[in-house]
Amino acid sequence: MAAPKYKILFVSSELYPLVKTGGLGDVSGSLPKALKSLHQDIRVLIPAYPSAVEKAASVKTVATINLPKAGFPGNMGFSSDIAQTPYATILETKLPGSHVKVWMVEFSIYNRSGGPYQDDQGNEWIDNEKRFALLNYIAVEIAMGYTSLNWHADIVHCNDWQTGLIAALLFEEKKQNNLLTRPATIFTIHNMAHMGIYSKGQFQALQLSPSLWNHHELEFHDDFSFIKGGLVFSDRVNAVSPTYAEEIQTEEFGYGMAGLLRHRSKRLSGIINGIDMKEWDPVNDPMIEQNYSPKNITDKYANKIALQNHFKLPLTRSDGKEILLLGLVARLVYQKGVDLLLEQMEAILELPVQIVILGSGDLELESRLKQWSLKHPEQLQIQIGYDEKLSHIIEAGADAFLMPSLFEPCGLNQLYSLRYGTIPIVRDTGGLADTVVNSSKRNIRNRTATGIIFHEANHITLFDAIHHTYELFQDKKTWKEIMLRGMKQEFSWRESAKQYLHLYEQAIEDRDDED
Repeated sequence: MAAPKYKILFVSSELYPLVKTGGLGDVSGSLPKALKSLHQDIRVLIPAYPSAVEKAASVKTVATINLPKAGFPGNMGFSSDIAQTPYATILETKLPGSHVKVWMVEFSIYNRSGGPYQDDQGNEWIDNEKRFALLNYIAVEIAMGYTSLNWHADIVHCNDWQTGLIAALLFEEKKQNNLLTRPATIFTIHNMAHMGIYSKGQFQALQLSPSLWNHHELEFHDDFSFIKGGLVFSDRVNAVSPTYAEEIQTEEFGYGMAGLLRHRSKRLSGIINGIDMKEWDPVNDPMIEQNYSPKNITDKYANKIALQNHFKLPLTRSDGKEILLLGLVARLVYQKGVDLLLEQMEAILELPVQIVILGSGDLELESRLKQWSLKHPEQLQIQIGYDEKLSHIIEAGADAFLMPSLFEPCGLNQLYSLRYGTIPIVRDTGGLADTVVNSSKRNIRNRTATGIIFHEANHITLFDAIHHTYELFQDKKTWKEIMLRGMKQEFSWRESAKQYLHLYEQAIEDRDDED
């Protein structure tokens, strides 16, 4: 039986390749395409950041939305120059490489240089609550069919705290206007650590309904939280892996909302993110030195040489033997376990290994890594910043990939690594636990191993995992078997999209049960 066809409004603050700071951008750039391939009528809504508009092709204006009609009875605390413009413009383009329509909300509050959340100096925008509240209000207008776009939504798929007010606003819209129904809502948690917490004064400035100010709804310890709106009011809530859906119901990972998540556990689930199989394909990847596949896996070695040459690393040990090359591409922050790596760096570098790192983040962690690199330039090299091409080169050229995260809602790099035959070294958490099978003696014997897993979040267990990796690397036959098994794993977005369609069906049923 064919899957139902839904009108889906997918709302996000990021959308690769137009704007990206992390995994949210990757998901938003891939899942809508997979849903479109399953014959869904999907539209993506993001802010019209200048950098995103610049990267988009064939941009056209398709609608204007009067802000007072969109739930702005006042100026929402905007400065006077912004308040003088009483409408937002909707720009339309296509998600590059697809037929997915993208709508971008153009308003002066987004018209600034810097990133989606921070300025050029890395400081949070002081009005982020207004910037994303505007996105939420506009999403409601479009979803309800109140605009000249001649389109309404069956499902509104919200992503992370920046879209957390949408479900609450739709609930209020139905209640205040005595409507028979409203679009069903899905709220996807990509990272519970980011909650969108603001003051009561900011709550009032956003002209939110006073009835929402209570601890059962948006109030959170005398402040209010965007993400709580998504957790409380959405018909279905999901995390980006089954294990992370369980972890966020614990005090350690729930950030003060574990009780609420346990209360809603019957409507909480986890769906593993997929990867873009065209973007990340060693057979056809134009960014790497030499394409390869499981049938010609030896061609992968040319990429290792290219990676070593990029960082000016020796190609072999002094005795002529091959060096184990470890890669790491991540935000250089404590969540990613970078401090664990630093605490054990001296012992790790006593092994005949090389480490290449691409990323940026905490300035102290960056500085400490640079210091180690200066001491051991033939073993450790770091490039600060993000470089899409280099990230592909690292995935293809490294022998193994480090992901010692304290927590990892899903993770994408371990999936890229598996596909590229680069054995992932991961901690037993979130999506890492759901996607990597440890190379224990039993799993190697049973031919199920795909990577190396360590359990406790400390530097000793990380070192043990790296040492185990080094020992496995000496057994070329076993190493190759693990590589090839990883390359055969299936993590396409199409399979994840099918699970989301089922989740949409459940959300509609849950909404209808409440009506």
